[in-house]
Amino acid sequence: MNDANTKKFQKDLNSGLVALVLMAVLAATDEDAYGYDIAKRLLPPGGGEPLFKEGTIYPVLRSLAAEGWLASRIVPSYSGPPRRYYRITPEGRAVLAEWMATWSNTRDFVDHFLRAAEQAAPATGPAQ
Repeated sequence: MNDANTKKFQKDLNSGLVALVLMAVLAATDEDAYGYDIAKRLLPPGGGEPLFKEGTIYPVLRSLAAEGWLASRIVPSYSGPPRRYYRITPEGRAVLAEWMATWSNTRDFVDHFLRAAEQAAPATGPAQ
């Protein structure tokens, strides 16, 4: 197993998934959330390494806000720099619904081929 190949593949996958997951996180709450709070929600339930590094979510949040899919506001903080809070907009919810359908179709398409590969693997053995 080549760890560098796995990391590159995960990075390529993540580039499109970060926006989808961030929109879903914000759609699942009625409260505004700031970057660090959102990053904490992205931690795996059983612990371990998150799929997305905290630093990668901030540019995506800004981009989603620039598109009008997230609203943001800055709130002064007594314990550090001001925090930018985000909330999904109605337009963002519509975009998220489209992206969720696209994700489901993509996942089903990929899963079809992965199941076929799993079924074929025992008969042919590991790739040489």
